[in-house]
Amino acid sequence: MVMTALTAQAETIKVGVLHSLSGTMAISETTLKDTMLMLIEEQNRKGGLLGKQLEPVVVDPASNWPLFAERTRELLEQHQVDAIFGCWTSVSRKSVLPVVEELNGILFYPVQYEGEESSRNVFYTGAAPNQQAIPAVDYLKDELGIQRWVLAGTDYVYPRTTNRILEAYLKANGVAEEDILVNYTPFGHADWQNIVADIKRFGSAGKKTAVVSTINGDANVPFYRELGNQGVSAEDIPVIAFSVGEEELSGIDTGPLVGHMAAWNYFMSEETPENEAFINAWHKFIGSTDRVTNDPMEAHYIGFNMWVKAVEAAGTTDTDKVIDAMVGITVPNLTGGVATMLPNHHITKPVLIGEIQDDGQFLTVSRTDELVPGDAWSDYLDGSKDLIADWTAPLRCGNYNKVTQACLGASAE
Repeated sequence: MVMTALTAQAETIKVGVLHSLSGTMAISETTLKDTMLMLIEEQNRKGGLLGKQLEPVVVDPASNWPLFAERTRELLEQHQVDAIFGCWTSVSRKSVLPVVEELNGILFYPVQYEGEESSRNVFYTGAAPNQQAIPAVDYLKDELGIQRWVLAGTDYVYPRTTNRILEAYLKANGVAEEDILVNYTPFGHADWQNIVADIKRFGSAGKKTAVVSTINGDANVPFYRELGNQGVSAEDIPVIAFSVGEEELSGIDTGPLVGHMAAWNYFMSEETPENEAFINAWHKFIGSTDRVTNDPMEAHYIGFNMWVKAVEAAGTTDTDKVIDAMVGITVPNLTGGVATMLPNHHITKPVLIGEIQDDGQFLTVSRTDELVPGDAWSDYLDGSKDLIADWTAPLRCGNYNKVTQACLGASAE
């Protein structure tokens, strides 16, 4: 038999892997590419999916936001992948979104984000603000008595929108405007001397002060180094980060950072059978016991396993049928519970607060009693608090206004 291009294409199920392997975000995203390769390899050892082997198609959008859209079009049109796992920053996701919707693809997005979005073609397996930012502020406020707030972020959509939500939340809880300092820096920012000095001055007003950090990528390395240089300890001004995990800490001396914190939904230090198995598989795949695991890796683990179950339930990789099959899918997480895909295309998660240890790991100091369902739309912003997302019948809408009972954008017919 002559093997044609079409029959060769049908031999495998193609999975797009869309992560920056170069540029400022490579420090975070390269590991997610490797995670996807591990998950695909494991699934193939189990016999693949629908009787076919999975074939990863890896592209490098190079921390270039318009290039994310080009690479997505390449994955869907040229390679005809059945699902894409990728992006880190919200600006990259926003770049990809219209292409995925136009070409009716499926994107699994594995990183915490600012909310204010729900697309039929995207499954958000990272945390929404109510699953990370709001609980983190509550912990600082209620457990540590924080009264002054530095909201420090990289200058793009995720930090700006998250901080807009946090400002509204803090003011609703009685925090005065003069007790909130907001600062943004470019991607890859390296000179933190003046900014850390400003933070020290802001924290010297006699009120307990904390930094809520949405600084992304490799800018975190000089930021934390400068905190150490200027003697800003966790006892003086604690920092709680939303984009710093084990991978980012593995590149710096964590001694001066002990006691600073991060809010995530997973830590490598969690002691569960599922996490032990995942870590062992990762170390075997990557060939080093020194390599760490982190929260977005768990999000890809959850999203990939959900996709596999949805394809099996649908009996096909057809986009529309898989999207419909995804809602209600449950899979184990790595912290001892289960993740459920909700009608708004977000999932249920525990919320963990961890303190940085001198070995670069986190000691969990707080966790939610229950799994928290992800909210697509914030309860604290005027334009969002009346909106819900529900991609199941009869609504099939990502921004349904409960007051006007109308879908404000595109809906699934």
